Amino acid sequence: MEFVIVQGALVMVTPPGAQKAMLYQMQQLSIEARHEPGEGHGVRHSVGEAGFADELHSSLLRINQLQSTAREQAMAFQAGDSGYSLNQVMVNSQKASLAFEAGVQLRNRLLTAYKEIMNMQV
Repeated sequence: MEFVIVQGALVMVTPPGAQKAMLYQMQQLSIEARHEPGEGHGVRHSVGEAGFADELHSSLLRINQLQSTAREQAMAFQAGDSGYSLNQVMVNSQKASLAFEAGVQLRNRLLTAYKEIMNMQV
């Protein structure tokens, strides 16, 4: 494996076969991370008192926090800080990336739903 810095971010360059193996490992780690004993699979079934807008806002804040943490850890790792391992940096970077992609998909779906509602005849 080889590492390069692209626009201030540490990027790992791997051969195609290794990418599939790494993707499988990340998926398994993601499944394990979501599983909390006694809590099912970590899925909340109700929004509660907060409402949809508050949940959306807290999700956006969480995405921002994940991106900030990943960016800070990557910069610290690049600077030679021994407090972070490459595994931690890469996993947190992937978490931030997946959270951002999910946020973009949610935005797209909300926008589509809004357009459909606006095109309804009253």
